[in-house]
Amino acid sequence: MTNRYIRAAFAAALVLASGAALAQVTTARVTGGQVEGIAANGVVSFKGIPFAAPPVADLRWRAPQPLVPWSGTKKADTFGPSCMQDANFAVLFGAPKTMGEDCLYLNVWTPAKSAGEKLPVMVWIYGGGFVGGMTSVPTYDGTKFAQKGVVLVSVAYRLGAFGFLAHPQLSREGHKSSGNYGILDQIAGLKWVKANIAKFGGDPARVTIFGESAGGLAVGMLAQSPLAKGLFAGVISESGGNFGPPKVTDSEGGVNAPPLKIAEITGQKFLAKLGANDIKAARALDAAVIQKALGPGLQGAFWPVYDDVVLPSDPYALYKSGRYNDTPILIGTNSDEGALFVTSTVKSEQFEGMIRGGYGAQADMILAANPHSTDAEATQSARDIFRDTAFAWPTWTWATLQSQTGKGKVFVYVFDVRNARSPHGASHGAEIAYVFENFAGPGITGIAAPTPEDLAISDLISNYWVNFAKHADPNGAGLPAWPAYTKTSHEVMHLAIPTSSPEAVPNMTQLKALDVYYAARREELKRKKAN
Repeated sequence: MTNRYIRAAFAAALVLASGAALAQVTTARVTGGQVEGIAANGVVSFKGIPFAAPPVADLRWRAPQPLVPWSGTKKADTFGPSCMQDANFAVLFGAPKTMGEDCLYLNVWTPAKSAGEKLPVMVWIYGGGFVGGMTSVPTYDGTKFAQKGVVLVSVAYRLGAFGFLAHPQLSREGHKSSGNYGILDQIAGLKWVKANIAKFGGDPARVTIFGESAGGLAVGMLAQSPLAKGLFAGVISESGGNFGPPKVTDSEGGVNAPPLKIAEITGQKFLAKLGANDIKAARALDAAVIQKALGPGLQGAFWPVYDDVVLPSDPYALYKSGRYNDTPILIGTNSDEGALFVTSTVKSEQFEGMIRGGYGAQADMILAANPHSTDAEATQSARDIFRDTAFAWPTWTWATLQSQTGKGKVFVYVFDVRNARSPHGASHGAEIAYVFENFAGPGITGIAAPTPEDLAISDLISNYWVNFAKHADPNGAGLPAWPAYTKTSHEVMHLAIPTSSPEAVPNMTQLKALDVYYAARREELKRKKAN
């Protein structure tokens, strides 16, 4: 072969190689500047893209602000720092330990070959009790979703006191609103998606938001927030939903979100604990000082706030009157959610005392619906009451109300994959590895040795989620038929090994008892408000 032919062949190879590289979206000009991603396995990932200014110094406890543009091309190959939280959450989730207040970054995984493909988009919002969580959890890697034809985005948001501190001074700054900075971060992330996702081959008109636990609660809150209107076309909530009335006292069972006035009192007490005379002094404190004052783990001092600006104060009435962001929804819970939170034996008398102390005049009815004559029954019922109040009742209520008042279709599931670690049912968060098809990740969301059956149902669940994002309906060729939840048909999809099929709501007796309790709580609040 002559040198001329060798040079020609080499040049042709270069052209082919460069053509292959150009056949993927590897760079994008977004709000702020140019970003460059990393191509692997047919997907390009962009990590650590800023979507708002760092909420530090005077921007602490303010709504997210526009970011400062950068020059040149930003290499988007590393996750941004996690938002401030107990460092043990990183260990729990198997994520990097880097954290700080400068944390408002998002990530994109895209399979697009060009910017004009208009692929469906899925935006993931992590859980962690609104005090922990991060986008860098290995289980949340978006590659498998992207390989099935969607653009996957994950968005960070502020946590704990940094994300949910309310205070009278902050409410004056925020035009009668404070305490929902973490939710505002999510809304800012969705606005970024709307403005920029087409650059990655995504369709801004086909955005599905999805999340688990606090993330599932958050997407439910976004479905209720007037500030999120028009930012998404579908909702998937895993173990979420938000329909309880405001939490006014610590003795009320089954409620979490406070009204603004109560949240402001909590905020004033927290500033006193910090030794700060006002918000200006508190903004001058080091972030580590504030985090230390919060304490470890799942402390529940700070939660999204019913402020009637970001979050309407009566979500139940909102849905009854049809005043919400009406889209198709796919929502559900796990069969034994409470097992993660109730880990020791609960004696029969303990369970009864817990119910009587938190559920007032409806305690007898709730006790009758939850067997507790033995310690074994009481322990399982303690798990079940946690599951039902935190996740199952809000999910069932959401499905029921939207099927009555909305236009968007409703699909409901119960995830019930059992194994040696969860013999009585699927624990809280157990579905995440199946949804993302990522089993090898460390931490509580990972599964060390998935079986062929695990892999098969994971593919099934992932296909349901992807179909929903693509078509607003989980059904598709080769999948077990998933009926919609309607005013007259209350079937849910039972996701289990060896088979998945529709069934009646499994815990209806407990849910109906809680429905009476929550109705009484709403009426009690109305009477107090009237007086």
